[in-house]
Amino acid sequence: MHTEDPNIFLGSEIEQPKPEEALFHILPIPYEETVSYGGGTGKGPAAIIEASHQLETFDNFSSPCELGIYTREAVDVSGPAEQVMENIASATREILAMGKMPVGIGGEHSVTWGIIKGYLDAGITDFGVVQIDAHADLRDRYEGHKHSHASVMRLVCEAGIPLFQLGIRAYCEEEMEARKQYNVGYLDAHQLVPTQVQSFELPENFPSKVFFTLDIDGMDPSVFPSTGTPVPGGLGWYQTLNLFESVAKQREIIGFDLLEFAPIEGFHAYEFGAAHLLYKLMGIVQRNQR
Repeated sequence: MHTEDPNIFLGSEIEQPKPEEALFHILPIPYEETVSYGGGTGKGPAAIIEASHQLETFDNFSSPCELGIYTREAVDVSGPAEQVMENIASATREILAMGKMPVGIGGEHSVTWGIIKGYLDAGITDFGVVQIDAHADLRDRYEGHKHSHASVMRLVCEAGIPLFQLGIRAYCEEEMEARKQYNVGYLDAHQLVPTQVQSFELPENFPSKVFFTLDIDGMDPSVFPSTGTPVPGGLGWYQTLNLFESVAKQREIIGFDLLEFAPIEGFHAYEFGAAHLLYKLMGIVQRNQR
C-alpha cells in the first residue's frame, strides 16, 4: 500500500524512486539572504512540495512522473554565501554525475549561481542560460553583495555563459550596459506581453543545450503576487509555458529552476499554482526530449 510522504514532490501519488531510476532530481534550496523587498522565499520549496500532493499525475498531455521524480534533501543554506553556493554546486554535481537532470526550487534567485557552478565544476561548459524574470539581475553587486539575487546573471555572464532574457521590465543603466558588454539577448516584457508573443527564435549561435531559470516574478502579479519583488506587466500562465516550450523545441533543456516563490499564508492557490507550474515544466521537457 502506498504511504504518503510529505517531504517528496507528488508524494501523495508516487513512491520515492531510487535516485538512479529518476530523471528529474528536485533540489530544494530554501535560501533567503539578500532579498531586498518582501520576504518568504525561504519557505518556498517546502510549500511547493506540500502543495504538489494535490496534483494529478497526468498534466493534460502526459505523465512526467513516468520518467521518475526524486526529491533530494534540502541544501544546507546556513553559513556565508560562498559556502552556500558551494553546497548547491556540490549537490548539483552529484545529480549530474548520475546523468540526471537538476530541478532547483528556491529560495531567492542568487541560488542559480550555485547550480550553474555545479555544471561548470562538473566540466559542463557548452550551454547557455535562458531566463524568465521581471528583473535583469545584471548588477555587479547589490547592497554590497556579489552573491545577490540582483547580481546572479552577472556572475553567469562573467563565467562566459551565453544568456537570453525574457519578460524583463525592471533594470537600471548599469544593467543596460552589462547587456551590451556581455552580448545578452533579450525580449523584454513590452515586446512580449502587449501582443501576447507565444514563441520566439533563439539566436542561431546560441548553444544547443540550455539551463532554464524561471523567477516567478517574471510572471504577472495577477497570476503570482506571491513573490518578494512583484512588477506589473508580466507574463501570463500560458504565455510562460509556451515560451518555455518554444525553447524546449529548439534546444535540449539540461536542467531548470523555479525561484522566488514566497507563500502567502491562507492563499493556497498560489502554492498549488507553483507546484503545478513546476510539474508542467517537467511535462514539456518530457515531451520534447531529444
